[in-house]
Amino acid sequence: MKLDQALVDAAVRLMKSRFPAGPGGAAAMYLEDGTIVTSVSPDVLNESVSVCHETGAWCEASKLGRRITATVCVSRESERHPHLILPPCGVCQERLLAHGPDVEAAVPDPADTSKWVARTLRDLQPYYWRNALP
Repeated sequence: MKLDQALVDAAVRLMKSRFPAGPGGAAAMYLEDGTIVTSVSPDVLNESVSVCHETGAWCEASKLGRRITATVCVSRESERHPHLILPPCGVCQERLLAHGPDVEAAVPDPADTSKWVARTLRDLQPYYWRNALP
């Protein structure tokens, strides 16, 4: 499945459900069979043990033995901004690259960070470290 508005909407719905007010975020991923898996970053007392919003969905894909084809992460920092699109951090890119360089990730539209543009991990990681290995 390709990245589309339905995937973004799934992440936004979860964020609004789990965090009805104030800061929050959520992620959604398409699996190869079209299944959508979603997750949030659990609340923790010690920030040094926190994980990204994408981690739970990534683990769910692994549990099901299915390949991830697209991912989106949304965040809300304040009520003034309904949601922002966050590209996957370096750790999440590394995790997602296990599913191949053609996984699509939502990145913020430069003109409006609440809108998304699809980019492959290949686009995000042109100098990925494993490419140097034989």
